[in-house]
Amino acid sequence: MSLPLLLFFFQFLSPSLQQFPRPCTTPDVLQSKRCCPVWPGDGSVCGSLSGRGFCQDVTVSDLPNGPQYPHSGLDDREQWPLVFYNQTCQCAGNYMGFDCGECKFGYFGANCGERQESVRKNIFQLSVSERQRFISYLNLAKTTVSPDYMVVTGVYSQMNNGSTPMFTNISVYDLFVWMHYYVSRDALLGGPGNVWADIDFAHESAAFLPWHRVYLLFWEHEIRKLTGDFNFTIPYWDWRDAQDCQVCTDELMGARSPLNPNLISPSSVFSSWKVICSQPKDYNQREVLCDGSPEGPLLRNPGNHDPNRVPRLPTSADVESVLSLTEYETGLMDRRANMSFRNALEGFASPETGLAVTGQSLMHNSLHVFMNGSMSSVQGSANDPIFLLHHAFIDSIFEQWLRRHQPPRTHYPTANAPIGHNDGFYMVPFIPLYRNGDYFLSTKALGYEYAYLQDPSQRFVQEFLTPYLEQAQQIWRWLLAAGLLGAAVAGIIATIITVACRRRLKRRKSSAYGERQPLLNSSEEEGSTSYQTTL
Repeated sequence: MSLPLLLFFFQFLSPSLQQFPRPCTTPDVLQSKRCCPVWPGDGSVCGSLSGRGFCQDVTVSDLPNGPQYPHSGLDDREQWPLVFYNQTCQCAGNYMGFDCGECKFGYFGANCGERQESVRKNIFQLSVSERQRFISYLNLAKTTVSPDYMVVTGVYSQMNNGSTPMFTNISVYDLFVWMHYYVSRDALLGGPGNVWADIDFAHESAAFLPWHRVYLLFWEHEIRKLTGDFNFTIPYWDWRDAQDCQVCTDELMGARSPLNPNLISPSSVFSSWKVICSQPKDYNQREVLCDGSPEGPLLRNPGNHDPNRVPRLPTSADVESVLSLTEYETGLMDRRANMSFRNALEGFASPETGLAVTGQSLMHNSLHVFMNGSMSSVQGSANDPIFLLHHAFIDSIFEQWLRRHQPPRTHYPTANAPIGHNDGFYMVPFIPLYRNGDYFLSTKALGYEYAYLQDPSQRFVQEFLTPYLEQAQQIWRWLLAAGLLGAAVAGIIATIITVACRRRLKRRKSSAYGERQPLLNSSEEEGSTSYQTTL
């Protein structure tokens, strides 16, 4: 194997981009606040000897936040990540990762110089083998402890200035469940039950769409590392005009249990899944963080929700109405924003009028409530793998809006958005650091596409031709063996026929020249030609 190919595989197998990488959870690192790990590729900090990056002070935006969160210095997520680290790796060029050992999204190769565009497909257009592979990947991630990352189980003030770290292991799948909990949890203000609930670093404001875009890209990346399948992409569920949970079958995300409508069918692998981070009221009362412990079975009862809150699932017309809104954010840039594309797509505003509503969950929010189980709680919603299918489609609508309106970076708010949502704010809880506004751009720049957004010729290749070619690739050995066997059989038959013909020809020659009396003699009236000779 060539050296570039070895390096290519090595970069995928090396530690990646998530919150609290193992090298940064030791007392020494926490007390120094310097999360600049050594890149194993050259043995230098941040891969500096290879020109990949260097250790740099973290500079956090000081532009004002909105009035929704009136406190300061009480939450570890404020001015992320300064409470934990004030130095991290700054990667150069197309390099990325907490140690600069990987490539930016959409780049590949030993030196991260190769571009490649992956395609996310409609889950109903996956082949049978692709669907089975997706389900098996989910279950593998759920049952495999993350080798690279840990999650924090306490606030920094409980760690004695970092001398007593509070971290624990977690599975690859549950790592992302925990991250979604951590970014949206209430602020602990001190004392049992003393919390501030009007705070969320990934919802109810501008960062909702960029944050989840990065979240899905990282999840996709981790599955590729875990499985070695670097062509893997998250499928999406196009739920426009759906009347029920189309993906709730045992072949896909699990049907309803015949024994308990709130549980998953025993025929589905998801019936054995245990949820985490699903009891926010208990954590608030005890003034603790979710520690990733199992808390019961995955719950889902689609359609048995409050119809006054979700009258119906979104339609094609709803999506088109939302896409027609020209402003990304307006007003206070929270759930009360009117004529805001983000607020309407998130589901706090009417898709028909663009005006904020109360007491109803629309668009994105409606799918969560409709599932009537683990999905319907913001902090624990990622426990249900339908979350991935749903948010992939939400991301595709965001992409449609970006392509239609082509907004400049300046349309993303730089100040006065709720805490954590300004352009210059780093996304909680990712390390390395990524600014919200950096992902206010097309998927084309990030190396991926959605099948239904491709031009017609690309869609034909992707949706019709490619699946057949993939199936042929899977069975080519059998086809080759069948071809060789057929050729061998044909050769044997040809040989038999050839031998038979030669023998017959030899007999004919013997009859014409060597036989003194014919086997049959005709009468003299019929002439002298025998039956055998005529034959």
